[in-house]
Amino acid sequence: MVPVTDSALRVALLGCGVVGSQVARLLLEKPEDLRSRVGQQLELVGIGVRHPDVPRPGIDSALLTSDTAELVTRADIVVEVMGGIEPARGLILSALAHGASVVTANKALLAAHGPQLYQAAQQAGVDLYFEAAVAGAIPIIRPLRESLVGDEILSVMGIVNGTTNYVLDRMTTEGMSFSQALVEAQALGYAEADPTADVESYDAAAKASILASLAFHTEVLGAAVHREGITMITPEDIEAANDLGYVIKLLAIATLVEDEVEQVSVRVHPAMVPLDHPLAIVRGAYNAIFVESRNAGRLMFSGPGAGGAPTGSAVMGDLVTVARNRLRGTAGPPLTPYTNRPVAPIAEARTRYYISFTVRDQPGVLAQVASVFAKHGVSISTVRQTALADRTDTARLGIMTHTARDGAIRDAITQLRTLTVVAEPIRSMRVEGH
Repeated sequence: MVPVTDSALRVALLGCGVVGSQVARLLLEKPEDLRSRVGQQLELVGIGVRHPDVPRPGIDSALLTSDTAELVTRADIVVEVMGGIEPARGLILSALAHGASVVTANKALLAAHGPQLYQAAQQAGVDLYFEAAVAGAIPIIRPLRESLVGDEILSVMGIVNGTTNYVLDRMTTEGMSFSQALVEAQALGYAEADPTADVESYDAAAKASILASLAFHTEVLGAAVHREGITMITPEDIEAANDLGYVIKLLAIATLVEDEVEQVSVRVHPAMVPLDHPLAIVRGAYNAIFVESRNAGRLMFSGPGAGGAPTGSAVMGDLVTVARNRLRGTAGPPLTPYTNRPVAPIAEARTRYYISFTVRDQPGVLAQVASVFAKHGVSISTVRQTALADRTDTARLGIMTHTARDGAIRDAITQLRTLTVVAEPIRSMRVEGH
């Protein structure tokens, strides 16, 4: 057990929004409890904010400062929850250079500049912890970084954005349109006034890059992640998935591609998930992450993925760990991308697809369609034909493929559009979780 001492570890907090104010309150309201857990007093020496004159209930205004550059130079531990790229990046680098350990919840920054920050922390011999950057209170970073480091991760797949999961869940359970579900999510505080980062999957892509980097010990920047949002999902898509025994989820997927040259496939997109898969029952704004490793097998982590309290909990967990390390004169394991595995283009990803489109109801049509898929090396699993109530000369085809290269399936869809017997629109969606 770490002995309790009288001198305090100085903590500087950058940002006092929803998460920052929660962290501040936890630091100020239960100092003795934290002292017992850490082994030393944690003293909040300042909170860096843009407008220090704005009152913040429960927080002493004397702690507030706009001079964040000065603040980070007089702290043993810096907690960054301000978000964005700059000035967060510069402040964290300054803190590390001054010998301070850092706890951050900044997924966008880590996705864009993670390797630079990891290297700076390693050179300074201090900690850089970021459990709160992915999936709120769900402990996923530390298992990948420490618990499973002796194993080989094969894939990471999960729901990592609460806003989109809430929207898709409401579309599924209540028959809402995308816009209706989004308005409700905004009213409840699950979605921002500008929801672009969530619904266009920028947020999920940043998290996917962090997870992939840790799981496969390689450099995966956010810009390298294939990204598709949920804005084009329709109630008809939701209904079609349900009829087939699936539910639509926005998934972040990172897999090890073991070809002649090992690569990492990292992608974020909507997908049909079987109703009996554990991810299918993740409701509302919750998150869940499925990890498969060579020896431990399949592991699932789930819980609240966003909000001040869950994210604040993850920040405090890192803060206690980092503080304990400083008392011992040590730091956690370095984050070194030693494998140099390249990120595979989306065309090389292997997945299944469900493709639906209208065709002329006449002899030979199915043979023409099947020949297109065969030409591109795509095997058909099942074909579902549905008569259209208002048309006797056309039918709706639904085709489920076997696993194939994403590029091959896309090429087959492109050629389908050239057939005179096929009518637009052609709807397609990846199928995951089998």
